[in-house]
Amino acid sequence: MSFSTTEVDDPTLTQQSSALSLDDHIIYTWLGVTVTCNVSNSHKLSCKLKGKPVVKKTLLRDVYGEARPGELLAIMGSSGAGKTTLLNCLTFRSDRKLDVSGFMMINGLPVTSRSLTSICGYVQQVDLFIGTLTVKESLIFHAMLRMEKGMPFEKRVARTEEVMRELNLKKCENTVVGIPGKLKGISGGEMKRLAFAAEMLTDPPILFCDEPTSGLDSFMAQNVVSVMKEMARKGKTVISTIHQPSSQVYGMFDKVLFMAEGKVAYLGSQALAGTFFKNFGAMCPSHHNPADYYVNLLAVAPGKEEQCRRKISTICEAFSNSQVAMELRDIGKRDKMYNEAYQVMKKISKYRAKWYSQFVAVFWRSWISVLKDPTALKAKLIQTIIVALIVGLVYFQQNMDQDGVMNINGAIFVSLANMTFQNMFAVIHVFCGELPIFMREHTNGMYRTDVYFIAKVLAELPMFLTLSTMYTIIVYYMIGFNSQLERMLGAVVVMVLVGNISTALGYFISCACASISVALSLAPPIVIPFLLFGGFFLNTGSIPNYLSWFQYLSWFKYGNEAMMINQWKGVKNIACTKVGTTCPKNGMVILKTLNFDEKNYYFDLLMLVVLMIALQLGAFFMLFLRSIFKLV
Repeated sequence: MSFSTTEVDDPTLTQQSSALSLDDHIIYTWLGVTVTCNVSNSHKLSCKLKGKPVVKKTLLRDVYGEARPGELLAIMGSSGAGKTTLLNCLTFRSDRKLDVSGFMMINGLPVTSRSLTSICGYVQQVDLFIGTLTVKESLIFHAMLRMEKGMPFEKRVARTEEVMRELNLKKCENTVVGIPGKLKGISGGEMKRLAFAAEMLTDPPILFCDEPTSGLDSFMAQNVVSVMKEMARKGKTVISTIHQPSSQVYGMFDKVLFMAEGKVAYLGSQALAGTFFKNFGAMCPSHHNPADYYVNLLAVAPGKEEQCRRKISTICEAFSNSQVAMELRDIGKRDKMYNEAYQVMKKISKYRAKWYSQFVAVFWRSWISVLKDPTALKAKLIQTIIVALIVGLVYFQQNMDQDGVMNINGAIFVSLANMTFQNMFAVIHVFCGELPIFMREHTNGMYRTDVYFIAKVLAELPMFLTLSTMYTIIVYYMIGFNSQLERMLGAVVVMVLVGNISTALGYFISCACASISVALSLAPPIVIPFLLFGGFFLNTGSIPNYLSWFQYLSWFKYGNEAMMINQWKGVKNIACTKVGTTCPKNGMVILKTLNFDEKNYYFDLLMLVVLMIALQLGAFFMLFLRSIFKLV
């Protein structure tokens, strides 16, 4: 994807570094916007093999238009007309697979994705917020990251209060946003107003809205458009796609842009749209919704495709030759009145907040989110205690004899396996579930990928440290492991490291998969090979040479060896209770039988740390790739 103006190498674009003042007015102009993509069909490969060019489909063709301060502009059209495609182009959010060209200008000067992000708000069709946070907490989070650097926290909170009053959110400020089907929260209308509030915190001079009335009844839709209208009255430039508005809602827009077959059919005052379409014999009946009438007029009806396309072509060509269209193309004479106030688009940082401020905000939200999910916390706590009690009862108070050796070794490996699967499945939903929220907020320049990842990991860390320690202590004394205090502490260290490796693996799978169901399906087959090479089911000394390298990647091997050394090192006597059977006389014999070396204890701990760091880095790398290529 490439815009012909986004890569303009003009030294003046790098000279300014301060943000726009709140009094700036924006005239947003777009010219010659064309979008094409490769046709997806089963014959594409055969076409390539035969040397035939791949057929391209044109989604937008030479689209032009402008939005001015104080005006509310609606982009309308039937399904497939190009409304969303155009809005994605205007906000520089088009799919990377699309070939996009055209000129985007603010007050007559080229605009880049980064500079536009710094001065615009974007209310998207789907509202995404952390469901366990309240309305006020959600807005404070946005205020911490989106308002100007250096602004005191008190002023950010004051601005939050002001916006909540403006959008009538004060009565629900302490109500949680909610999770559909799980946690009751605010209504659909309140959710949409919350989305507007998040964008209004910075008082942006230009606002984009993607079908803001979808899913709302006519009353709530009218309220939402009233919010947009009020912003336009304050001198903002407001651009919105809208689908099937009521006649009352349609009448609230100052200007409309009708799209048809990827081309501009009409751009101008909604009050004058009837006059334009009347020239083609189309007069909206007096008791008919004008929006529905004009959209149907520009739609391609089944069975009448050729006739409809001829009509659309005639209308689009007529408007293309109109005075309005000609003036838009004459960019040399346009948009001079605001240039002195605006001066020049700046090349500024994508992020308004510094790294540390980003981290504090994201960590605060993540920590609050963990604490405000008591059901999940209780479930994890109860699960850990129950599993620990079951394992402890099954292997209760083992004796230091032949049978006890086998049982203790089994209990150690069962604990390692339980710690792996329990921690991995506990976090496998973390990044999958929040991926759409992360992608939106990261794209909006709220925080960096590394900030989000580190904050999420650290917010979850205390819980998993506590659960791993609790499990180990319960099991340790119920089974009757080595009674020395330092050995118990050593076991806690090993189990905590294994637990954190499992958590890191869960993060890796979560970041690599786009859905929770896929992540849950992939997790067990990924873990099983590492488990087999852990030294319990298979003696590491008997592994074939062509597979022996895999054991060095298994945390089960290092964890099992470290736990065995911690348990059996220094044990002098083991009772042999069965006659005629092989009996290990001391702990050294047990370790040699398993092909473990007591000198490897600290090496095992080091390798566990290395594997933990490697998996954490791998998880971050997967998340970073998703943020770069926008893989949701």
